[in-house]
Amino acid sequence: MSVQERKERERAGRERLIVATARELAEQQGWDAVTTRRLAERIEYSQPVLYSHFRGKREIIGAVALQGATEMAVAVRAATAAVDGARERVAALARAYLDFAARNPAVYDAIFQLDGGLAYAHEDTPAPLRDAFAALLESLGEVAGDGVEPGLFTETFWAALHGLVTLTRAGRLPPEDTEQRVRLLVDRLAVD
Repeated sequence: MSVQERKERERAGRERLIVATARELAEQQGWDAVTTRRLAERIEYSQPVLYSHFRGKREIIGAVALQGATEMAVAVRAATAAVDGARERVAALARAYLDFAARNPAVYDAIFQLDGGLAYAHEDTPAPLRDAFAALLESLGEVAGDGVEPGLFTETFWAALHGLVTLTRAGRLPPEDTEQRVRLLVDRLAVD
């Protein structure tokens, strides 16, 4: 292995450590607790080392969002692959989405609530974000109905799921009724 390859591997390792530590700190204490000073202390590197990888917290949030989008796409695809039937896949998708948000609230916020400097719904949208949307579209496109553009239907269904996540987390919706809400979404919006 060349010196350059070793340095690149070490740099990538530091970057993974920074992202993992930011994610862990955010999940434990919220995104307000994630500062370059605290990250530097936790990973035992100087702040200039952090800034050599990320220009600031915004870029760190973006890195967490990209990692989270990849994980969410994997979770949604695994859930939908495990069931048969279009409506069953949509219900599994909704449950997987809601479960991901509940298990990873800080990551969910990084993807959908916070400014991570990422472009959404544009030509320059990063691949992990496009793939997360594609994971939703794969099942939702099947049930959009005649004359309904599948991408638009996916956006609308996704918005409903995001609303459920947001309102449940804020204590506005009782979590014990989540399954009934999923069934209602599937029954009313998904066309056979």
